[in-house]
Amino acid sequence: MRTNRVLITGCSGGGKSTLLDTLRARGYRTIEEPGRRIVRAEQAQGGSALPWIDLPAFLRRALALAQSDLDGVRDATDFVFFDRGAIDAASGLEELTGAPVLDDVDASALYRREVFLAPPWPEIFTNDPERRHGFDDAVREYRRLAETLPRLGYMIVELPKTAPESRADFVLSILAR
Repeated sequence: MRTNRVLITGCSGGGKSTLLDTLRARGYRTIEEPGRRIVRAEQAQGGSALPWIDLPAFLRRALALAQSDLDGVRDATDFVFFDRGAIDAASGLEELTGAPVLDDVDASALYRREVFLAPPWPEIFTNDPERRHGFDDAVREYRRLAETLPRLGYMIVELPKTAPESRADFVLSILAR
């Protein structure tokens, strides 16, 4: 299935959000990472669906939000870039609980076949109020996604460790093929 929904995922702290900021500045529609939106909302209301308090609840909310994001751009004709998405949340929940969560998601039809994967990049990795886990956890997350995506029929395109403008040029050149 050919779709204009483009998934950018991979290692936490690997420059995904910065890349999406660059694409947004060029006029493309971008969808912010569900996890960051959930963390901000939970922190604002004193909630507990936070990855460091109740990871299963956090992942279920991330999956629901990612699916809502997809529904919201169903009729988009131009590229829409997603910072993480349903596959991230579903595969994390599956790993955590052992439940076959990905079996309940038609993952192959969610995003364009080419998925851009940010590799571990320790030189730019930082923590912040929304990202409290360490680099080792981020690398495990990257490896899980690198194993899961091909199994679901996606072709991984690893992002180069370059400046955001160069990364954006790279992504757009791949999509132009």
